[in-house]
Amino acid sequence: MALQDHLCGETLKMSTEPEFTTKTPRGFLKRGRKTLLVSALALGVAGALGGEALTTAVAPAFAQSTEINPAPAPALPSFSGIIERVKPAVVSVRVKGVDPTKVAGGDDSGPQSGPGSIPGLDQLPDDHPLKRFFKQFGQQGEGGPKRSPRKFGMSQGSGFFISADGYVVTNNHVVQGGQDVEVLTDGGDTLKAKVVGTDSRTDLALLKIDGAKKEFPFVKFDSAKDTKVGDWVLAVGNPFGLGGTVTAGIVSARGRDIGAGPYDDFLQIDAAVNHGNSGGPTFNLKGEVVGVNTAIYSPSGGNVGIAFSIPSEVAADIVQKLKSEGKVARGYIGVQIQPVTEDIADSLGLKKAEGALVAEAQKGTPGEQAGLKSGDTILKVNGETVEAARDLSRKIGGMAPGTKVQLTYWRDGREQTTELTLGKLPETQEASLKTQDDEDSNEPSANVKLGIQVTPASKVAGSGDKGLVVTGVDDDGSAAGKLESGDLILQVGDREVSSARDVTASLDAAQKGGKKSVLLRVKRGDATRFVAIEIGRG
Repeated sequence: MALQDHLCGETLKMSTEPEFTTKTPRGFLKRGRKTLLVSALALGVAGALGGEALTTAVAPAFAQSTEINPAPAPALPSFSGIIERVKPAVVSVRVKGVDPTKVAGGDDSGPQSGPGSIPGLDQLPDDHPLKRFFKQFGQQGEGGPKRSPRKFGMSQGSGFFISADGYVVTNNHVVQGGQDVEVLTDGGDTLKAKVVGTDSRTDLALLKIDGAKKEFPFVKFDSAKDTKVGDWVLAVGNPFGLGGTVTAGIVSARGRDIGAGPYDDFLQIDAAVNHGNSGGPTFNLKGEVVGVNTAIYSPSGGNVGIAFSIPSEVAADIVQKLKSEGKVARGYIGVQIQPVTEDIADSLGLKKAEGALVAEAQKGTPGEQAGLKSGDTILKVNGETVEAARDLSRKIGGMAPGTKVQLTYWRDGREQTTELTLGKLPETQEASLKTQDDEDSNEPSANVKLGIQVTPASKVAGSGDKGLVVTGVDDDGSAAGKLESGDLILQVGDREVSSARDVTASLDAAQKGGKKSVLLRVKRGDATRFVAIEIGRG
């Protein structure tokens, strides 16, 4: 068999039988460099064909192996030292004589009900394991940040001492409507407490131990107010009435708005928070309170790693006001506002979609007297930028009535300023908001037929008392390209709407009448228009 050597241009003859040679290596070298290259090639080829042309075995040479020792994994922090310091200050709160008609949102004890309840559960025998389980821990509820409605005459939650003389912070919804309040300490003592003050808008309450005869261990709010996303946090509380329980996680987000009210500004944490944790503290690794646990997002009724905590900077301020005055008085300018969308910003000539658009300046209010009118966009308060409509509500609400403020607003293509003295937010407005929240806490979503999500306008600061604010539009739904977040729906068909149930009723009536589309009257910015949307594609 012949093999053409492309390197030397010579033909090599190879036998199928092994060939043994008696020539010495020196004799091979004397044939010259050319012969050496050819021989090396022949040996390489023969080796590839099965080693038949090799006369001696050559051991392969391997690179010396080097053992690589992986770097040790970083050790996770131990929280035991922190917990030993702070856990004695955390308490369980029990409330007796709760009036369900006065409770806007339950604590986290007792079964949930509503559209998300487990079908057929009421048909199971009383001794069925599933029925016993859900009676004890609560039925599956709707997804979303929630506080379960109270069903019984007793509720429980969590709290924590903030002073040695017995002041305790908890959630308003834990004690609201209650008559007798008891505090169970980490040491096992049961103590009577009275409600010093509550604030439903931030869901905070302050208690005081009756006739305290000893000093209590207490914790302090974070004074630096520098909690960042990604920081470790510890949640301590009384889940399911089990007593002091500690869970760990991180801060997942800041400034969350969960639709609970115009002053929403929550920390989102992934530490496990369950029913009964309401009012309990969220600690940083210095043992300072960075938040007060108040709500969870729960498609299943239990922890899914999304919990919401009132940040310390909000809680500390509210608690101080409750301690000194027993209530919280908020500033008020008397204008209805709405978000500034990209379209609104473009139409007004604004460079950014920020600020709060004035939909109406109510007569006789500080805002109307200062010259504000519909179409103005409030950009700054005392020189601080207003990032969104809710930001304006928080800034003004955080000031006391009688405070003088300077507002910078946009009108006729330029910035202008005005000064006013804040009034006091009317109690009737606060009460009407609570009533609306209660009524709509389990509203069905209207996104099934229109491809939108809505919330009552009264829940969105400055959107007025009528209509529904669009909070989301499905990309492939009927309303895609026709409605957008921030739109105010005033009428569906021939019905004015103020709840998702009104929308559903109007759509059902339209379908029964054989209509394929429904006409919506929608307000966007200062313009009101009609939009026809096909039913049933959402």
